[in-house]
Amino acid sequence: MARTRTVYDSPKKNRFIGVIESGMHVREAGRKYGITKSSADRIWRKYLEMGTTHTHPRSGRPRKVTQHVKRVLVRESKKNRRLPLRELGKRVEPAISASTVRRALAEEGIHRRKARKVPFLTPKQKRARLLWAKKYVKLLIEDWKHVIWSDECYIYLGDKKGDIWVTRSSAEVWHEDCLVPKFQQSSIRVMMWGCIAYGKKGPLIVLEYPGGKGGGMTALRYQQQVLSGPFYDFYEEMSLDRGYATFQQDGASCHRAPSTVTWLSHHAVDIFPHTASSPDLSPIEPVWKLL
Repeated sequence: MARTRTVYDSPKKNRFIGVIESGMHVREAGRKYGITKSSADRIWRKYLEMGTTHTHPRSGRPRKVTQHVKRVLVRESKKNRRLPLRELGKRVEPAISASTVRRALAEEGIHRRKARKVPFLTPKQKRARLLWAKKYVKLLIEDWKHVIWSDECYIYLGDKKGDIWVTRSSAEVWHEDCLVPKFQQSSIRVMMWGCIAYGKKGPLIVLEYPGGKGGGMTALRYQQQVLSGPFYDFYEEMSLDRGYATFQQDGASCHRAPSTVTWLSHHAVDIFPHTASSPDLSPIEPVWKLL
């Protein structure tokens, strides 16, 4: 059986060539971008011989997808991320099939992907996230080592809603047009609380409360089961081990309650700010998926 050659898109090949020209070895650059040794050598030789990574046009029937058509496809795909590829193909002259659109966009590093689901954000919350990012963008690894990241996680039956597909490049995974807001309305089965720090696992607690009206996670239960429980021992251990510690928690009502604020102040627990509806700003979120 004949071996098939892996095809790499132009943006990846251009980045590969760029790091070689900046001084990196060919094989090392290949490993950096996930390109096999043989392909890395072939792409680099072709670039030295021809001055480009693009395939020269061959004799035969002219291609339907010219550079102009590609630009139109890219522009239209970004105007409406959810537009099916067959509909994109109808927006150029002459019309082209969905498979041709897929190949043309792939050459530009753009692919059809499932939209990531993220919390719904208001304009005010988006501004707060931007200010948070600007404030902490210059923190070094040594600074982040002092942060204790915490979160609750509901263990519940899965969401049966279908996936939404969008057309994007790998760099546009978090572009607003490529995301789907999600709303937490699932039936609760059991709630976990956990925390982590740089290179360190904190306590994992199964929270206990009766459920029903008034039986959810209250400020008192949060203080008794978490703060006064395993958390404070871990906080003191972190403070002793790393000089100081700062505690991140989200904006849940039991976290913001006056009695909780008083408890944290009384025990001299330093709080690290966390903007509303921003689980993606906390590295503990991917841990829940691993668990």
